[in-house]
Amino acid sequence: MDTPRRQRLEDASGSRPGDPNGQGPAATMEALDTPLAVPAPGQALPAAPLSSAAIPTLPLDFVRPADLVADAVTASGVKAALPVKDLLIRGFLSGAFLGIATSLAYTVRAQPLAPIAAAVIFPVGFVLLALLGLELATGNFAILPMGLAARRVSIGGLLRNWTWVYIGNLAGCLFYALFFYWALTSFGHTNGGTVATQFKTAAVAKTVAYQKLGATGWGLAVVKAVLANWMVTVAALMAFVARSTIGKMAAMWLPIMIFFALGFEHSIVNMVVIPVGMMLKAPVSMSQWWLWNQIPVTIGNVVGGAALTGLALYATFGEPRRPADPVKAS
Repeated sequence: MDTPRRQRLEDASGSRPGDPNGQGPAATMEALDTPLAVPAPGQALPAAPLSSAAIPTLPLDFVRPADLVADAVTASGVKAALPVKDLLIRGFLSGAFLGIATSLAYTVRAQPLAPIAAAVIFPVGFVLLALLGLELATGNFAILPMGLAARRVSIGGLLRNWTWVYIGNLAGCLFYALFFYWALTSFGHTNGGTVATQFKTAAVAKTVAYQKLGATGWGLAVVKAVLANWMVTVAALMAFVARSTIGKMAAMWLPIMIFFALGFEHSIVNMVVIPVGMMLKAPVSMSQWWLWNQIPVTIGNVVGGAALTGLALYATFGEPRRPADPVKAS
């Protein structure tokens, strides 16, 4: 048995192997020294360690839910205090990265592959922006309300973050959408092929199709958006559930894949899909984009992220629980 390990065990147990009256911890250490030793018949079994501190443990790549929520609350305070410049730059990059992932997914969708293939590849954009510590409005729709509930973030700080990050996300998405359109169509000299058809079809389905349903279509967009950001914000919090890079990637990948595979509505993704479709001559106007998709979808994303993820998890894991009062004997 190596010296440092023996020293930790001795310090935790309060005894030394040579102590004449320290048979409990000493015997335990000797048993640890000889894992395969079996007590002789009639010999007393070695006593268990007096404290769990006497048993060496290895750190696990897992964060308990209560600690995850505490980390998210801390992050909310940092996000609320970021300068506008950082919110815009990080939001811009997030929008661009999601645009890249969206165009990749639509390119895969245009291939003769199973529909699930696009959903499997799409989370790469979310993983990139999360690991780089960038700002995504839809993720912040859950994280900032947790800080508000914990009194670490003010209403003003929450709205400030949401507003500037949303603007940054929009700028990044539009920037990438334009460059992607140029690349896809060779500066307008080609029609973009089957990938362009995918974008035009999606742009119409996300706007005109809802408009034809009237108020029901508006409500449907909200419902799909609630479901989408429920999964997206779970993924945002999964970034806190592991310490290793591969652990974070695996934890975030699954909820993002689910939302994309089910065809739900994500306001930031739509900032790429619909503008690209419009550039490709899809019959969608600016007012149709905003009135029948961007506004209702943003509202649904806020509700899904804040209520179903951020505040729900904070309510059950965020507040320290007081021990139950002992029952008084009558």
